[in-house]
Amino acid sequence: MLPLSEYERLRARPIDKPVMTQKWRSLLFMHFPVNPSEIQDHLPPGLIVDTYPDETGREMAWIGLVPFRMEDVKFSRIPKIPGMNAFPETNVRTYVHRMGRQPGVWFFSLDAGNAIACKFARKFYHLPYFPAKMEVKDKSKTIRYKSKRKKGLASVKVKCSLGSPMPQPKPGSLEFFLLERYLLYSLNGERIMIGRVHHEPYQVESVDLCTVKETVLEASEIEAKPFKSFLFCRGVDVEVFALQGELRQL
Repeated sequence: MLPLSEYERLRARPIDKPVMTQKWRSLLFMHFPVNPSEIQDHLPPGLIVDTYPDETGREMAWIGLVPFRMEDVKFSRIPKIPGMNAFPETNVRTYVHRMGRQPGVWFFSLDAGNAIACKFARKFYHLPYFPAKMEVKDKSKTIRYKSKRKKGLASVKVKCSLGSPMPQPKPGSLEFFLLERYLLYSLNGERIMIGRVHHEPYQVESVDLCTVKETVLEASEIEAKPFKSFLFCRGVDVEVFALQGELRQL
């Protein structure tokens, strides 16, 4: 894990105007640790896997599976696009940095229940989106997620029972490491791109019981292992900023 200041400074809102706003709802963060060398091989040159100790004290990379609902998507300079303002999404991710700075998220895949949104995100954000048939059912203390990619066999089926509200994750904790991410990376040809997002820190709840059946990890050539961390968030309101090239100073 990098110095705490590297994570905390990215929490501040950028001075630029956002290109869009979104509302993320019913977020479930599921993570397991894996040997960093296994993940480093999947990353482009210039990005280094970020690590946090597992229960034995070994520095490990962490793989996340995160299903949620995207709502009220609005662009700053263009009218609302019909059919593109609300849909479920699921991403497979890990955490990275650039030479000890700029900790952020690297996405192996993102499934979304909207084909237009997938095309937009691939073209303008260079993110590996895939159209899928998806649904999220949020019934207070029981949450269900289903996803089936339209091409291929990648799918997700999750049912979890929620526990109680948790305190704000403490700096230096695993929860802080997994959640305090306001920077994303993507690859445009051979050029690393950087994007900022801004939202209030996640207010999380514990998860008492969770059953997971999925094949999206295998589709991303990631070996699935038992999930060790489960966190739930009712939602945050998000500002999304334009991608910048890798040389931009944050």
